[in-house]
Amino acid sequence: MSEQPMNEQEREMMEKLMEVQGGVHNYSSEESWVKPEDPYILERLEWFKDQKLGLMMHWGPYSQLGVVESWALSDDDGDWSRDGIDWQSDKEELKREYFDLNKTFNPIRFQPEVWAELAAEGGFKYLNFTTKHHDGFCMWDTHTTDYRITGKDTPFHQHKYADIVGNVFNAFREKGLAISAYFSKADWHTPYYWADGMERGQDSWRGPTYDPAEYPWLWEKFVEFTHEQILELLTKYGRIDVLWLDAGWVRPGKGNQDIRLGEVVEKAREQQPWLLSADRTVGGAYENIVTPEQTVPEHAMSIPWESCVTMGTSFSFRYEDKYKSVRELVHMLMEIVAKGGNLALNVGPQPDGRLPEGAIERIKGLGAWLNIYGEAVYGTRSVAPVYTQGWAFTGKAAQKTVYATYLYTNAAMVIPSTMSIPYMEQIDNIDLLGEEVIEGLDFEQNEEGIIVTLPELITDVTTAPIAHVFRILQS
Repeated sequence: MSEQPMNEQEREMMEKLMEVQGGVHNYSSEESWVKPEDPYILERLEWFKDQKLGLMMHWGPYSQLGVVESWALSDDDGDWSRDGIDWQSDKEELKREYFDLNKTFNPIRFQPEVWAELAAEGGFKYLNFTTKHHDGFCMWDTHTTDYRITGKDTPFHQHKYADIVGNVFNAFREKGLAISAYFSKADWHTPYYWADGMERGQDSWRGPTYDPAEYPWLWEKFVEFTHEQILELLTKYGRIDVLWLDAGWVRPGKGNQDIRLGEVVEKAREQQPWLLSADRTVGGAYENIVTPEQTVPEHAMSIPWESCVTMGTSFSFRYEDKYKSVRELVHMLMEIVAKGGNLALNVGPQPDGRLPEGAIERIKGLGAWLNIYGEAVYGTRSVAPVYTQGWAFTGKAAQKTVYATYLYTNAAMVIPSTMSIPYMEQIDNIDLLGEEVIEGLDFEQNEEGIIVTLPELITDVTTAPIAHVFRILQS
């Protein structure tokens, strides 16, 4: 089934619906989300909602520079993307240097099984890995271009792990994680998109250097190129659970950049009927999952969504990056889960193939917390009052269980002897989760909610925990 073209009125309405402020980019609104008709895709979306925590990884030759991935190639985006580039003022020479980074990319310390083991320990349930960013460098053994990790110009091409995508996907699957394949619809390396000698000349921007309506034969070559790459990933690299598509400006009605996405997704679903599509910021039938970037929505959303947020300050590796604390990560995760979403937590691997020590420490800390309190996270749904007064609420309706998680903002906070949980429904019992669960806490209910008494062994400590998690059994 291919996508039906939108008329001008429909397009304007879609653009309005998608303008939700927040994060790095606007993200599609709950009102613009299109519910799939396929019952199996709906079932898979419920599966996705159960996962809660994914590991996102931006990695490629750009990691050698420690600057933002791809974006410095776009002159129109140079005002913000080149702030870390202090060695090159000639923009054309910069592009030549950037595109030649494949000739020095040699991550010989890359061990995919080590990454996968760490991800499993960290409590991650799926991987979202960049198979190709906007710069066009392919991290898999594609036959569409020589600009790839297995190309002869890349020194890593003879390594046993040279097909990075294949080895990463296999290692993570062996640890029980699902696979989300990040793929940029734009490609600034192929002459089918950035074509030499076209009207924009050397003034590059994120879109094609030509109008596809004026050069339909050239655009068709790009569409065929893109379809071939996507189908390689979706037919030769095992089970893929999510096709995660970036470069939202590549879409129908946006500079005539229709790549006929529906055609290729439906063709892939003939072999992988479970495949979800995240055509981010585009809306329509193939944005099954909405993806806020570097932000958490202000309110709960009932649609499938996933906040992609960096553990440090950058999606790609940055030298001496500063990482969020385990406390910050847990609190962010609980806010997202309480509001009905997933967290795709991004870590940028080093150019040598290892993960940064600071990131490893945080991943292990997050996993240790989830190992104890994961029942309040995985497989839950949003519960009123959702996220308020330092409390995050999640629940499992089938078990008539609600989890109330109180988030201590810092270790110096005083733990009170009684706590007021702003939950108004009648309950039967309340437990306190921990390494040893304390069952049957004393409580009473009034117009403010649940007043629960904490035992002395909990209050008689000098350091506040990351959170207290109460398990509430409803009447």
